[in-house]
Amino acid sequence: MRQYDLSPLYRSAIGFDRLANLVDNALRSDAQPSYPPYNVERIDENNYQITMAVAGFTRAEIDIEVENDTLKIVGSKQKIEPAKTYLHRGIGTRDFEHRFQLAEHVKVISAALDNGLLSISLEREIPETMKPRKISISGDEITQVPERKAA
Repeated sequence: MRQYDLSPLYRSAIGFDRLANLVDNALRSDAQPSYPPYNVERIDENNYQITMAVAGFTRAEIDIEVENDTLKIVGSKQKIEPAKTYLHRGIGTRDFEHRFQLAEHVKVISAALDNGLLSISLEREIPETMKPRKISISGDEITQVPERKAA
C-alpha cells in the first residue's frame, strides 16, 4: 500500500482542514466492512437515503448516533440463544459498526426498520444566508460606458 504525505496540504491550505482530514482518513483506513450490505441512494437534490439489510436484528439491537458530522450505526446482537443445530447457517447475526461521513448541512431526518431493512433518511438543509438570492437593479438612469480605442 502506498503512503501519501499530506502535510504540504495542511501547511498551505487554510480552512480546508476538514477536506484534508477526509482524504487522509480515506487513505489510511481499511476497506469499509461489507456486512451488512447497504445502499446509498440520492432521492433528489437535497435528500438521501441509506438502506441497510439488517435481517435478524431488532430495534433494540441497533443504535444510530450522529456526532461531529459522522453518522454511526452499530448493531449488537444479543448472545442469549438456545443451543441449536444448524445444517446451514447463511443468515449473519454478527455485530457490526458502520460510519458515514456527512457533508456540511446534512442532517438525519428519520430512521425506520421494516422487514429487515433499516432506512435512514437524510436531508441537506442549506442556510438562508448561503442560498442564491436575486439582486434588484434600482434607478431609471442609463449610463454609457466609454468605448476603448484600439492600441
